[in-house]
Amino acid sequence: MYEPIRSKSVHAMGEPTPLPRRPRQEELDIQLAGHLAALLTVTDELRALAPDPSLDRAAQRLTERVTRLRDGSRPARSATAPAQERPDADRVASLHRRAHTLAGRALVVAASRADTGAAILSAERMDAHAAALDGAGSALSGAAH
Repeated sequence: MYEPIRSKSVHAMGEPTPLPRRPRQEELDIQLAGHLAALLTVTDELRALAPDPSLDRAAQRLTERVTRLRDGSRPARSATAPAQERPDADRVASLHRRAHTLAGRALVVAASRADTGAAILSAERMDAHAAALDGAGSALSGAAH
């Protein structure tokens, strides 16, 4: 009824090749560098909208940390545009929320890889962005009364 297969199938899988694997520490380094680079991008955007010396210092520290994690390769930075007279408060608050979230993610990865310096930097940035959000909320509620 059926004829037996006489040749190898063209669909047969070849020998399995092992996927290139990175050590866990290297994966965590890549993740941490990515989160900190994203935080740096948001920090640069905040600096453009609402210049503040503390944001300048934070951007410098983030740049140094990302450069170290990337073995000397500096992160791409956007040029800081001149500040607007009255920055959009909703946009600034949105950026602070985003930065807070990114700093939290960086903190989790820094803790996983036992990087005290990156963990401290991330926690400080979380605190700074939370304080900025609290200050913005107080200013908005004060203006409504």
